[in-house]
Amino acid sequence: MPVIFSVVIFIVAAVAFAGLSLKLWLRPKEAIERVTGFDVEQEQEAPTHPSLVFRDMLNRLGTMLPASPKDMTVMQRRLVRAGIKGPNSLKVLYGAKIVLGVLLPLIMTGVVWGSTAEAFNKMTAVLAAAGMGFFGPNEYVSIMSRRRQKQIRRGLPNSLDLMVVCVESGLGLDQAILQVAKELEHAHPEISEEFAMVNLELKAGKRRSEALRNLAERTAVDDLKKLVAVLIQADRFGTGVAQSLRAHSDFMRVQARQTAEEKAAKLGVKLVFPIFFCILPSLFIVTVGPVAVKIVRELIPMMSGV
Repeated sequence: MPVIFSVVIFIVAAVAFAGLSLKLWLRPKEAIERVTGFDVEQEQEAPTHPSLVFRDMLNRLGTMLPASPKDMTVMQRRLVRAGIKGPNSLKVLYGAKIVLGVLLPLIMTGVVWGSTAEAFNKMTAVLAAAGMGFFGPNEYVSIMSRRRQKQIRRGLPNSLDLMVVCVESGLGLDQAILQVAKELEHAHPEISEEFAMVNLELKAGKRRSEALRNLAERTAVDDLKKLVAVLIQADRFGTGVAQSLRAHSDFMRVQARQTAEEKAAKLGVKLVFPIFFCILPSLFIVTVGPVAVKIVRELIPMMSGV
């Protein structure tokens, strides 16, 4: 069994190394010379940073992994919600999945190779490492997306109040969005970036409703979706934007107060388990412990002597 396992690992590593070598280091210089009939001069390339070389390698590895268009659309949406909007971000993600999916099983194989565990447990550990390497980047993107949504949700009340002030002072909605993006650039960079993106889409010629819907789709934050719905309705039916924003600001303030009261009401129930398992045993030891020790030392010998 160990001989077969080592042969399989060697074959997989050799095939992977040969494929990566053909994909990454094969150059079309000879083919170009055969077609054109003259030598191709090698250009002097500027030295690149090692991190850029590693990123380029991840980009090339990402093109080797087949994916359906539907899955690529979903992953691109997740990357955008996580704040990763580079043109090659999807290729980098798939390249990282391939690298970790191959590297972690090899490392785990080296770790469990000399152990005394059973063959089934070793194989399970290697497969678990492969699963962690392949699905780990997806989980990282999900964590970054949730963190960014939390930051946007935290900065939304301040941005809404500032937008109300801007609109009530006489600015239009487009100028108010731009002003909010400028003012909150350092305090809340996530929501400032999203509002700046809305302003760029408006300058590019998109309709205001479409740009606002894109904002709600990029962020996937419920409170921001409600704000977008209010702005679209105010723009469609011709109602006052300042009045609509003021009413929505009051509604969000009441909703935030109700959410805080709900969390405060749940606090007593959530404290039952820490009190029962952490505080009460310590209190019991401090109060009853000395009495129990005195009983064991004095009362029990006295009763046994009688």
